Amino acid sequence: MNTETILYIISAGIIALLLALFQYIYKSKKQTKVTVLLACLRFVTLFSVLLLLVNPKFDKTTYFNEKPNLVVAVDNSKSIKYLDQDKKTRDLVALLKNDKALNERFNLEFFTFGKDLNALDSLSFNEKQTNPTLLFERFTQVYSNAVAPLVVITDGNQTYGNDYEFAARNYKQVIFPVILGDTTSYTDLKIEQLNVNKYAYLKNKFPIEIIAVYNGQDEVNTQLTISSGSSIVFSQNLTFSKEQSSRLVTLSLPANTPGVHSYKAELKSIPNEKNTVNNINNFAVEVIDRKTHVAIISDILHPDLGALKKSIESSDQRQASIIKPSEFKSSSNDFQQAILYQPNQSFSVVYDEIEALNINTFTILGTKTNWTELNKLQPYIQQKVTNQYEDFQAELNSNYNVFIVDDLNFSDFPPLQTEFGVTSFSVPTEVVLYKTINGIHLKEPLLLTYEVNQKRAAVLNGEGIWRWRSQSYLDEKSFHTFDDFIGKIIQYLDSKQKRSRLNVSYESFYNGNDNIIVTAQFFNKTYEFDNTANLEITVKNTKNEQSQTFPFILKQNYYQIDLSGLVAGDYAFTVKSQNESISQSGEFKILDYNVEQQFLNANVSKLENLAANSQGTSYFITDSSALFEQLLTDERFVTVQKSTKNVVPLIDWKFLLALIALSLSAEWFIRKYNGLI
Repeated sequence: MNTETILYIISAGIIALLLALFQYIYKSKKQTKVTVLLACLRFVTLFSVLLLLVNPKFDKTTYFNEKPNLVVAVDNSKSIKYLDQDKKTRDLVALLKNDKALNERFNLEFFTFGKDLNALDSLSFNEKQTNPTLLFERFTQVYSNAVAPLVVITDGNQTYGNDYEFAARNYKQVIFPVILGDTTSYTDLKIEQLNVNKYAYLKNKFPIEIIAVYNGQDEVNTQLTISSGSSIVFSQNLTFSKEQSSRLVTLSLPANTPGVHSYKAELKSIPNEKNTVNNINNFAVEVIDRKTHVAIISDILHPDLGALKKSIESSDQRQASIIKPSEFKSSSNDFQQAILYQPNQSFSVVYDEIEALNINTFTILGTKTNWTELNKLQPYIQQKVTNQYEDFQAELNSNYNVFIVDDLNFSDFPPLQTEFGVTSFSVPTEVVLYKTINGIHLKEPLLLTYEVNQKRAAVLNGEGIWRWRSQSYLDEKSFHTFDDFIGKIIQYLDSKQKRSRLNVSYESFYNGNDNIIVTAQFFNKTYEFDNTANLEITVKNTKNEQSQTFPFILKQNYYQIDLSGLVAGDYAFTVKSQNESISQSGEFKILDYNVEQQFLNANVSKLENLAANSQGTSYFITDSSALFEQLLTDERFVTVQKSTKNVVPLIDWKFLLALIALSLSAEWFIRKYNGLI
């Protein structure tokens, strides 16, 4: 409380006292105990009212004890079960939960991790991948301002994500790895890595790179074979020793027939080899009969061009070339599609060539577009020229029915810039994204598609799409979702398939560790998305003829089913609506490969480094009592007394209002009783 407020309070007390004395003492003919009591009551009333006018503020301090957090993260992947550590892990988690001393010292929180991070419910050890990096990314945000040592119960083997030892450098808490497994060295051969493109082109050869690794003391001989079905298509004898413990094998195989072809790479096992599962690696290649070559035509330099090229070429099925309008005519036969980036007067020859070859186009407009010239070059898009520009954000049209579009949180993406004014179209269009300004929905298209004379086209009325790709990476830590969005536009322009009320999206083959996701969209007769449809998928294993039926789950503007529980094999499927006789069929393959089964030991050295870099200590699970002792005695993890200081104004004190009411009531009652009123 400052000096000025104290002076106001003293002044208020003096004024209240003088007024009370003036009324009941100075003006009174005789002084009695009653008049003195009335003067006191009037003083209390006046002083309280004046205090409310001054409204001084008081500091209120509250003290409380805050225990440190003990975060326990348990590896729930299949490798724990393969290393025969599942029972020991369950026992340790039970001990941590039930230890009275630990619960008194810490706030215990339990999580499981595999490919994702979840709160601990139960331990199943069925996760197909392990990504410890998630622990440090998520916990850095949650426990940044708290004391929260981390106990990681894991074998240290990572199969997914960025290197966790590097990610842990930004994690500011102490880490105690509990190592599941041992350091026993076994004689072992394994295929450490197999690199192959997902797609190959008909009548070409596709390269394969295999890294084979040996762990042992003696010299051994083995044979590397690659087979397709019952036929061996490649074989090579390999020799390993302690000095030469790895071999790199490169080869090429022919792509003679289109379709999905599965292969098995195998190292012949050696005597006394404990794990022979990691000697085998199944892979597949889809042979396609052509590659989509997209021309990105622009007369200016812009970051959008590089972003488009990167997104298009994220799939091996597509290639993109950035060329000038003057170069297009001489090479137009090399392209199946054209992206027209901000057309101007130099695009006259481009439009003539596109019309002659009947090429599908993706037109992107913006601040460098010559709108007057564009209105003349083609009849389908007409823009009112204002020479004023505006920033527009995007909003997904959930009723778009031409192909499946996932919501990438377009409304949170940076705005695109383009000409301000009405854009009209002379043909029927399907709007993918609408324009919005400051959250206000405009009934104007930002991204749309249309078909005319068996020719398909897409139009994006805004420049700056490179920011969308960057934002997608910030949100997802990957360009995949945005690149997939651009890929669907390119795929639409590349396809001659007629519009259907039921659209199904799936991969031709899945690796054994992948999530097997199938998505679908269903539309009513007016081609509006139907979120009440009852879709189901019937999946049949083509080898044993066994069939299973699963319902789809509604996800915003599409339906989805996760078939990750299926075993490896070839499958045929049919998606159908139970309410109408509409269906779509297809085939996919699940490769037999379990990355969690490739390990023989715990990655002890990496976990020890993790502990050392965070000033923690690593323990084997058999030495868990030492972990308990350190957690209970480590002076870094003590209960801290904290305080919160609140500034409370006097006007919030309700008892002061009650005091004013009480004193006024008492004064009136005494005066009434004594006949003074």
